[in-house]
Order: sequence, then C-alpha cells, then structure tokens
Amino acid sequence: MTNHNLFNLDGQVAIVTGASAGIGLAISELLSSLGAKVAMVDKNPDVVTQAEKMPSHCLGITADLSEIDKMPALIDRVVNTFGRLDILVNNAGIGILEPVLEVKQQSWDATLLINLTAPYFLSQAAGKVMTQQKYGRIVNIASQASVIALENHAAYCTSKAGLVIASKVLAAELGKYGITVNCISPTVVETELGKRYWHGERAEEMKAKIPVGRFATPEEIASAVAYLISKQAGIITGENMIIDGGYTII
Repeated sequence: MTNHNLFNLDGQVAIVTGASAGIGLAISELLSSLGAKVAMVDKNPDVVTQAEKMPSHCLGITADLSEIDKMPALIDRVVNTFGRLDILVNNAGIGILEPVLEVKQQSWDATLLINLTAPYFLSQAAGKVMTQQKYGRIVNIASQASVIALENHAAYCTSKAGLVIASKVLAAELGKYGITVNCISPTVVETELGKRYWHGERAEEMKAKIPVGRFATPEEIASAVAYLISKQAGIITGENMIIDGGYTII
C-alpha cells in the first residue's frame, strides 16, 4: 500500500539558507508545501517578501552568514519564533573563479568562509538544539566539485570537499542523538547564478560530458532534500548524494 504521507512535514521547523532564489527558494517552496514552517535566510532582503508568499507560515530573515559570531542568535530567533528546530539546509554559497596561479587570498578566504565555515558553525549551533530534542536533519548543499577537479575552481573545490568531510564528522558524532547529517552534490543547476557562468559554448561543452545531456533543475535538488530530511531516510547519514547526471562516473 502506498503511503502518500511519507514526506509530510506538518509540525516541523526548517531553516534554509540562500533562500531568496535558485535552489534555496525551490527547497523552501517544497518544504513549505509539505507542511513545514520555514525560516528563509538570505543576505538579500527580498527573502522577507519571498517568505510571505509561501504556502505555510514562513519567516524571512536577512542575515550575513560571514558573521559567524551571530550564528547562535540566528538559531535562537528561529526557536523562539517557532518553538523548535528540526531541519537545517545549508544551501548558501559563493563561487569566485580564478586560475590556480591567480587565486587571491581574499577570494580564497571569502569562499571558504561562506561555503565551509558558515555552514559548519550554523550546523554546530543547530546541533545544540537538536541534541536536546533527540532529533534533527541537517543537509549541506555541496557540489560535484567536492569530488572532482574543475578548472578555475581551486577555492570552490576545496570549500566543497571540506564541507563533505566536515559533514561526515558531524554525522559520526551526532548520530547517537537521532540527528542525521548528509550532503547533496549537484552538477551545474539551472539557476540565474549557474547560467551566469555556464552559458553558450561553455555550457554545451559541459552538457556533452554529462551522460543525460543536461543540467539539473532546482526542483530536482529540492526533491532530494525532501527525501533526506524525511523519517524514511533516518538510516542515511554521513553520505554525499551526487546528483550530476552521471558526470563523475565516466
């Protein structure tokens, strides 16, 4: 018998970063449609307006994730608003692309700060709440760049590979509290940010390397998140789900 409530999130509270557009917005929309109350976090103030359009009760929070010392306060605000915290999706990220011999320390530091340090310390702050509840789901959006080398992506690849191994350590230590921690590593996703770099001949050359012949959609990534945060995925932790149309298998 098919259980149509497998992914029901009624009564659950989620935080999604980078939520004003692209993958983060798609994730927020899906989680909200499944019944979750979503705290949508983004540096772009448009996130407040986006939150008002969601199917369920959502909260838009404008925040700069480079301010690591403010992570506990962000978690506290969500818990004080909704009463608990069940799900954290670290989606926000940046990509500053430079050839390896031209990478600037400023670019390197900024990339690791947003792509690795921020999600780690936000996971730490969320984990302290989840351990008290004896339940939680953390999903970190990494990249196929976490497992392969891409030209001009030295800092980006390093940040995403670091995010994957940090997630494994979090998973190992938090599992006994009923908390799972996983990564999703997409190929190029058809967002405005993705299209900014992957367009024209460059995009066609990349698609030719992908067995399915296309890029991913934000909705496909959101659906993977919905599975990993479901109770049915409680046995899955410390994994890196690569969603790349087969790019990394050949």
